[in-house]
Amino acid sequence: GCRLGICYPEIVEMQVRAIVEAACNASTLNGAQVYPEIMIPLVGNAAEFRNQAMLVRKVAKEIFTARGHSLPLKVGTMIEVPRAALMAGEIAAEADFFSFGTNDLTQMTLGYSRDDAGQFIPMYLEKGILSNDPFEVLDQEGVGQLVRMAVVNGRAAKETLKVGICGEHGGEPSSVEFFSRAGLDYVSCSPYRVPVARLFAAQAAVKA
Repeated sequence: GCRLGICYPEIVEMQVRAIVEAACNASTLNGAQVYPEIMIPLVGNAAEFRNQAMLVRKVAKEIFTARGHSLPLKVGTMIEVPRAALMAGEIAAEADFFSFGTNDLTQMTLGYSRDDAGQFIPMYLEKGILSNDPFEVLDQEGVGQLVRMAVVNGRAAKETLKVGICGEHGGEPSSVEFFSRAGLDYVSCSPYRVPVARLFAAQAAVKA
């Protein structure tokens, strides 16, 4: 996550350089419309985001200056850590967008590891402790509350904040409907779930 980038900034510099150089090449050589977005992962507070965002923007500016060509680069963050959801207002003041990493947010909120959850979740379902596998169907009462809170507080700090989710929940019908009600702008999921996600996103929009 961001800790690796903070401790070893040269890794982030290399990644940003690769992204921005490729974006510039696509724009100048192929005439493509390019809108690069870079996400800072596993942020827990605004200081972590600020540290990494400054580095990203510094490297990007150096490349734009050297090439005499600039692009509308946006720098945002994955909301994967419960503390980031709670501090969304502070982070949004400096971020261009949020993308909820609901797989990790579920893992960290519930204290379940996806590596061994398969060993006990079937028993939890059988005993009625859980009504659904939370890694397949979003826990709307718990994780969902963090999502709603972060959207409200994030947009209170920055009204134009773009917000979406990235995770398998983005292709699950009831979760997609929840994200629509929560005011998210988009969902992202694995390719085989895209048709379902598009269908239920459209249905949620009609209901709204």
